[in-house]
Amino acid sequence: MRAAVFDRFGPPDVLRLADLPDPEPGPGQVRVRVRAAGVQPFDVAVRHGRIAPVPVRFPQQVGQEYAGVVDRLGEGVTGLSPGDAVLGSTMLNGQATHVVVAADTVVAKPPELDFPVAAALVAAAQTASGALRELGVGAGDVLLMHAAAGSVGTVATQLARLAGATVIGTASPANHAYLRQLGAIPVTYGDGLVQAVRAIGAVSVALDAAGGEAIAQSVALGVPRERIGTIVDDAAAAEHGTRVVRAGRSPARLAEVVALAARGLVTMPVRAYPLTAVAEAHAAVESRHGRGKVVLVVDG
Repeated sequence: MRAAVFDRFGPPDVLRLADLPDPEPGPGQVRVRVRAAGVQPFDVAVRHGRIAPVPVRFPQQVGQEYAGVVDRLGEGVTGLSPGDAVLGSTMLNGQATHVVVAADTVVAKPPELDFPVAAALVAAAQTASGALRELGVGAGDVLLMHAAAGSVGTVATQLARLAGATVIGTASPANHAYLRQLGAIPVTYGDGLVQAVRAIGAVSVALDAAGGEAIAQSVALGVPRERIGTIVDDAAAAEHGTRVVRAGRSPARLAEVVALAARGLVTMPVRAYPLTAVAEAHAAVESRHGRGKVVLVVDG
């Protein structure tokens, strides 16, 4: 198989494609021929060596999200067959032509979704749905979504709207029209954010996918601290007495959001790169600009 690997910590150009032995599924596992793989900030942090608990062995693979087709079953696997289109989470090996995963973690890909969109939803769907659930976002809430145009913000905005909440989303002016399409009220991030939000109205809950001043701004707006959550800034959460909301992986929650996407109720813009352009794809994520999700098209 071919896989994106890096031999030292560093910027995107440390990545290269390598030919590695084809993985074989063990008991309870399946092998997936990857058609598309997501790229996320976690991948960037691992590549830079910023996540100490994650064991790294050079040459190290990378990637947490995949969509593809089952091509081999391990012993004891039932309910799946070669040729089934699936998506799901993995750990440090998704940006490759093949991945081996536990059979009970895969989610069926609806035919209404193409492989890049399916891969794009994997982490964002689980992160956003879990965070909104932990914060209790529902009808009547006004959610301040920091970094609303990113992948997590895109899904969280739509799920919150489906739950009956009003969403105020922060983004650069270039993404304001996009946020309106998602049903959010856009505001520009930066020094004037607090005043801009106050002019719209009171906020009851806030979700931070941006870092920086987002939590401090949410506190300044009078949002109850127990209803301010972050997925990116543990230090600021500790400083201000707010919450880190990482609900973890859940194939069930992923399947729920994927079903909404198949019905057209959740959408995700994709910025697609071929696997051969893995360094450019990582650079796009590292820039923290753009909307939706960066995805590597691995095959087809």
